[in-house]
Amino acid sequence: MRLHDRYLFRELLTPLAYCLGGFLVFWIAYFFFSELDVMQEHQLRLIDSVEYAAAMTPGFLVLVLPIALLLALLYALTQHARHHELTALRAAGVSLWRLCAPYFVVGLAASGIYFWMNEVIVPRCANWTEEILSRHVQLENNPKEKTHFTKIGFRTAHANRIWQIGEYDTVTRIMLNPNVTWTLPDGSWRALQAERAGRTNGVWIFSNAKMFVQASPQGDLQPEFPTNLILIAMPEFDETPREILSDIKMSDSQTLHGSRSADIPLKDLREYLKLHPDLPPDDANALRTKLYERLSWPWTCLVVVFIAIPFGAQSGRRNLFFGVAGSIFICFAYFVLQQVSLAFGMNGHLPAWLAAWLPNLFFATLGTILILRTR
Repeated sequence: MRLHDRYLFRELLTPLAYCLGGFLVFWIAYFFFSELDVMQEHQLRLIDSVEYAAAMTPGFLVLVLPIALLLALLYALTQHARHHELTALRAAGVSLWRLCAPYFVVGLAASGIYFWMNEVIVPRCANWTEEILSRHVQLENNPKEKTHFTKIGFRTAHANRIWQIGEYDTVTRIMLNPNVTWTLPDGSWRALQAERAGRTNGVWIFSNAKMFVQASPQGDLQPEFPTNLILIAMPEFDETPREILSDIKMSDSQTLHGSRSADIPLKDLREYLKLHPDLPPDDANALRTKLYERLSWPWTCLVVVFIAIPFGAQSGRRNLFFGVAGSIFICFAYFVLQQVSLAFGMNGHLPAWLAAWLPNLFFATLGTILILRTR
């Protein structure tokens, strides 16, 4: 590593630390002010409140990391340009691409950190948050516990079965108060209600169950048997515990068309798509778009490097305000294009991969062109 590389690293990492620290200070103040009612409602003590803030912090840092990197890059580059340090290095034979190598290294490292936090730390902190909130007040609907789920519902698309389950334990594979409805080939319905269900030898067994049938598609549901069945086996219910767990994780989100879609970890998205190859087109497009979106988000940190360099590296004092304002405007356009392209991807008007990667590809290309034109 050359001397000027170490110098550029230091001059970038210092304002980056200040930006992240400043964002964090303002966010902590805002957090305790905005979440005060939540903490009081759940009877959190002082130490619980501190833990709650700590659990929410990684999610906030993931959101502001690209912005903090952009501001730090603009500050560092404009300071170098103001003191003609970049001009001196380029006059010494260092190309602009080689000169900016430390910035690309930082962008790549930030992308890796973003991905790691978003896939590992943030989901764990989400579970930590639920645990903190339920320490002193039992949550009525907490579908994110590790092994025990309550008040859940999901639909099996290929069989058009709708499950409503009062409680489900993923370890014992025992359901309490399951209610399953499904459609027959002639368009009529059936419903099964039971006190308990478990899986034995690959077959779901329902105990103390009631079976209802619909005589015709327009008729009412009628009991198929005069009394409750002590045990009834349903081999046609081919949902495995693995599929049910995947359905539970996704059903809570109906984040299929939600704004913060990438909250669903990649492993859950891949698992769900693998176990449900026959999803309806709308849901399949939404999930695939979210999958590629989650892969593309970390690379935003590298894209902001391409955006910042041409606006901050130009010589001349007049470029200070122009660089900051112009770069912020382009970043605003980036997020607008991102939301528009994702909407087109979820509606099936664009391929899922293109909808997710389009903003990164467009602005990285634009930044490259501007860098090549930078004098």
